[in-house]
Amino acid sequence: MSTFEHTFDDLFNPCLEAFRELGGSATNAEIEENVIQILNLSNEEVSDIHRDTTTKLHYRLRWARNYLKRYGLLENSSRGVWALTEKGRKIEKVDQKEVVRTITALDSKSRKNGRALEGDKTIEDEDDAEWQDKLLTVVKKIDPEAFERLSQRLLRELGFNNVEVTGKTGDGGIDGSGILKIGSIITFRVVFQCKRYKESVSSSVVRDFRGAVQGRADKDLLISTGSFTRSARAEAQRDGALAIDLMDGYELAQKLKELGLGTSVEMVENVSINEEWFKNI
Repeated sequence: MSTFEHTFDDLFNPCLEAFRELGGSATNAEIEENVIQILNLSNEEVSDIHRDTTTKLHYRLRWARNYLKRYGLLENSSRGVWALTEKGRKIEKVDQKEVVRTITALDSKSRKNGRALEGDKTIEDEDDAEWQDKLLTVVKKIDPEAFERLSQRLLRELGFNNVEVTGKTGDGGIDGSGILKIGSIITFRVVFQCKRYKESVSSSVVRDFRGAVQGRADKDLLISTGSFTRSARAEAQRDGALAIDLMDGYELAQKLKELGLGTSVEMVENVSINEEWFKNI
């Protein structure tokens, strides 16, 4: 099995190239998919696990984006969309070692001055691996029927109506269905299948699901606690075939967090002291 050998700084320039190909802005998923194509990575390399359900590619790309942001080439919004800065649009390639040296020097200076590292907030915002992995580990421990009920509850919270779990017997691989209404006028019947995978979901799983749902719904959704291989994502959107919407483990975790399902977010109060104010009182 091929392992993912690229270090996080090896990903600096492929990451920048991906942004240029995507028009200067992109989501995390778009960046990852384009870097896969740029480096011509195999499914084995893409699926190589760093920890729990986090792949090495996914983990190291987070650090690559973080360093490029602190180097002044990237910026990101609260909605998870990244974009090239004015400086980033002017630079085609960077010297990997120079970027690392610069950020290391910034961290060293901050430690020397007794200040919090400038990158701490960025890492906190970007590197969600720890809580996502913990959440997905908990989800994978529940039994299959409970996972189906979780998916049912999730879809209801997302606005679906008449969400039903069909069970395992004689359903051709369909785990449930629901109705999604758009603008209180247009309705879509959606069928979904739930996969509690630690590994990546292959293209054959997508094909099998398509065969089971053909002609039985307007939209189809495949939910997994794992990730989808590049071939699986390509198969899901293959020209001339029924399109399948995919929700991987990280998207599942993010939705559970946003909806407060089995999760809670604690806001920490940070009080800053203005010493100059006391000197001038």
